[in-house]
Amino acid sequence: MPGSGPLAGLTIVDLTRVLSGPYCTMLLADMGARVIKIEQPGRGDDTRAWGPPFVGAESAYFLSINRNKESLTLDFKSAEGRRILGQLIGKADVLIENFRPGAMARLGFDYATLAPQHPRLVFCSISGFGQDGPRRDQAGYDAVIQAEGGLMSVTGDADGPAFRIGVAVTDMVAGLLAAQGIVLALFARERTGRGQHVDISMLDGVISLLSYHASTYLTTGAESRRVGNRHATIAPYDTFSASDGELFLAVGNDDQFQRFCRASGLTHLLGDDRFSTNPSRVRNEGALKRLLDPVIHARPRADWIRELAAAGVPCGAVRSVPEALSDPQVSARHMIEAVEHAVLGPMKVLGTPIKLSDTAASVRTAPPTLGQHTDTVLTELGLTTDEIAGLRTRSVV
Repeated sequence: MPGSGPLAGLTIVDLTRVLSGPYCTMLLADMGARVIKIEQPGRGDDTRAWGPPFVGAESAYFLSINRNKESLTLDFKSAEGRRILGQLIGKADVLIENFRPGAMARLGFDYATLAPQHPRLVFCSISGFGQDGPRRDQAGYDAVIQAEGGLMSVTGDADGPAFRIGVAVTDMVAGLLAAQGIVLALFARERTGRGQHVDISMLDGVISLLSYHASTYLTTGAESRRVGNRHATIAPYDTFSASDGELFLAVGNDDQFQRFCRASGLTHLLGDDRFSTNPSRVRNEGALKRLLDPVIHARPRADWIRELAAAGVPCGAVRSVPEALSDPQVSARHMIEAVEHAVLGPMKVLGTPIKLSDTAASVRTAPPTLGQHTDTVLTELGLTTDEIAGLRTRSVV
């Protein structure tokens, strides 16, 4: 089950569910770590019930973020379950959880309790608002965090309502930051011999994404506004309608604009002071777009992409998910992999985006069925077949 990547030999006890935590542990599992996913007996991760769509009885949502893991069902609110969880933690390098702050302390499995017994343990907590501060007890949901973190305020048309981004970006960024934090803590452990607590907040993550919007406010006091697909500080940078679909044009500097004008037959714009520099184009963006719209609409996307790409002008088709996944570049980069599911048989999953030359990641196993590895993991802990059967009868596993 574990791979041969840079995290091979490490064991992660995964108490997370839904998206942020499972996304984190999937990335770590891709890199070779053994991830033992603890799930509630009879129910499992919440996302097992999120659908439609389902593939057989399996949720497409769950299948998207749980490859390369083992599933152990365990009721760790029971005394027997807590004993087994304690044994697992004793063999683990990393424990990750995304309960509300305080929940792990009530169970006796918080970092302050575990660290004296397991000084090398890296303990990661993911929550909506962090482990301290006045809002620590509030639950975190992606759309709410996008809204309260300012991200929605800069997403959408200028004269329309705020929109959330079409993927659960605050969850996934929290997962990415958690994976980075865990690896950093493991690196520090190599030097100090001690683990530490990694505290990841979804709100912190989305605040960090505000980047130049935040800098604009912090340095000038000006508030960013929604501008649709335009860019507040670059022009032309927007969606345009070609004759057969949408095209995104991203002209990032004056040299690119000159090349764009020559490639598109708009050389007369080069002598227009309104468009001579990027700041002037931003100030006159509306007038520029009105000139570009009919020219771009007169030809199909493929023509524009071929000619502009040859001229070194960034552009691309606005594609559907199936179109994006069908790109030969996606296949060449191994971003779609084939695995064998225990129930569904052959299936495809996304690949890993981090490419290492010597210690490559790998997609080895399909997302597990609920409790698929319970007997294996418990047997490794020394439990007999009869003992496991007794636990199952008592709904501990």
